[in-house]
Amino acid sequence: MKKLLVAVSCALSLAASGAMAKDWKEIKIAVDVPYEPFEYKNPDGTLTGFEVDLGNAVCKDIGAKCEWIPQAWDGIIPGLLARKYDAIMSSMSITEERAEKVLFSEGYYNTPSAWFGKADQKSLDVTSEAALKGKTVGVQRGTLQDNYVSENFGDVVDIKRYTTADDLVLDLKGGRLDLVFLDYPVGEQTIIDDAAYAVIGGNVKVGQGVGVAFRKRDTDLAEKFNASLKKLKNDGTYDAIMNKYFKYDIKI
Repeated sequence: MKKLLVAVSCALSLAASGAMAKDWKEIKIAVDVPYEPFEYKNPDGTLTGFEVDLGNAVCKDIGAKCEWIPQAWDGIIPGLLARKYDAIMSSMSITEERAEKVLFSEGYYNTPSAWFGKADQKSLDVTSEAALKGKTVGVQRGTLQDNYVSENFGDVVDIKRYTTADDLVLDLKGGRLDLVFLDYPVGEQTIIDDAAYAVIGGNVKVGQGVGVAFRKRDTDLAEKFNASLKKLKNDGTYDAIMNKYFKYDIKI
């Protein structure tokens, strides 16, 4: 009887360990939409953008079927930890605070941030607290840009935080914001396509770049992404996708 119990116990242990192993043939990837040109919807509702194209190229390379899961930014890390999806590939900047909760891939792009506002403010010194005092500034909540404005100008500006970049841009163009601070490519696509608006000051480099986020236990999936991203950078696939969306190099 004891031998039977031991055998059953071993079988259950092997079954459990087998259940825990994943072949990663199907991968769910979270994305906060819209955030042009990184992720947004075509008129027919299909997802596109730099990160969507790059993520699809990674999945093709590793032989996995990708499913993109739209998820609001505020809940994107909790959703990963709750196993709603397997990865986040949505312009998530690598920070020490986030790295306490998630496992990051190696950085796969880094773009500058910039201030945007009415073109008649082009002479405004956005490095000066005195010049910015009393201004209403829009940022996307929980981003590197939010941290930058909060830490450097939180005492002198009125910060308005938004869930989506679209809402932020709407309020700028609706006159409810004096300035916004966000990823330069996003502003390039959504703000300065209108001649009434411009980049205010020069570009600002903040942070360590952007990485794919995984649950800490999923080191094997992170390794697959790291190896594939390296391969795509070396064989020209990354550059072809990048050049489709940008006129400058964002590769790390």
